[in-house]
Amino acid sequence: MPELRRDPVSGRWVIIATERGKRPSDYPSPPPRKMDSKFCPFCPGNEAATPPEVWSLRAPGTGPNEPGWTVRAIPNKYPALRIEGELNREGVGIYDKMNGIGAHEVVIETPHHHENLVDLSTSRIADVMAVCQERVNDLIKDDRFRYVMLFKNQGESAGASLEHSHTQLIATPVVPKRVLEEMEGAKRYYADKERCIFCDILRQERSDGERIVDQSESFIAYAPFASRFPFEVWIVPRPHQPVFRSMGEAHRLEFAEILRRTLLRIKFTLNNPDYNYMFHSAPFGHETTSEYHWHLEIIPKLTRVAGFEWGTGFYINPTSPEEAAECLRNARLDEGTTETPVPAGAAEGIH
Repeated sequence: MPELRRDPVSGRWVIIATERGKRPSDYPSPPPRKMDSKFCPFCPGNEAATPPEVWSLRAPGTGPNEPGWTVRAIPNKYPALRIEGELNREGVGIYDKMNGIGAHEVVIETPHHHENLVDLSTSRIADVMAVCQERVNDLIKDDRFRYVMLFKNQGESAGASLEHSHTQLIATPVVPKRVLEEMEGAKRYYADKERCIFCDILRQERSDGERIVDQSESFIAYAPFASRFPFEVWIVPRPHQPVFRSMGEAHRLEFAEILRRTLLRIKFTLNNPDYNYMFHSAPFGHETTSEYHWHLEIIPKLTRVAGFEWGTGFYINPTSPEEAAECLRNARLDEGTTETPVPAGAAEGIH
């Protein structure tokens, strides 16, 4: 029997179409990826093909915009929003508009064209996250901006126009609607119960156990109860943290490790699918809120959004989050090794 499930934060409903129940092997394999670095602007030696870098981690003795970097942040050559100018908010009849002011940057995660984020060590993923935090902390100083969306498109079907592994940041002069919906839902919950809804969700997931994918001392990866997409996974810090950019070095390393393991589980369970991930964090000016909790949403590209979804706002998910979590828990994390599943109780040793 299909189920309608409601997301407790946004209020969005999804359909878990259990009668369509799809296992990992039922999803088509992605087409082979082309890996030709000959003309890649993100590869070392081609730094002149990109705008000048705004931040980098590099070897001692090497200078900006030359080889020797390990992580490199640059303005997007074809930005969705431009940093120069004034907003000039105005009304046109009943409509509102403003200039397309913002910032659009790229964090090149590795100098090696054939490496993806999932291939990097924990410390190198932590370096990528440190550069992302540095860029967000810099962009927050611009009082025209209200939010920075940090996201990754991995693979052509996920929207990546260049195959060289990278993450993007777009600073906007308004808070995105999806984030506002979460903020408003979290505020309503807090007003009623004086507790963070995300903290309560983590307590519920640890108690239930069946949707947990992986966990560490400070982070939990789980398949949301009202998952919009098959094998959707969220990674959420266990301590209450409103903003991603405030995460310290120790937590950054721990986050990098659970992210690496989660991406490996997705890679080996689903035959290395394309995917998107998006960080949701409290907007600028809400750094100490007790209501909101930052998190990372990972969505493998296994299904397409079609007419019913566009017309209703409902999503149809053919794989239950409980089944998805079980498959991911049992994933092989390397050749020849089977990971010990997270126990169904999942609460032992977790406080």
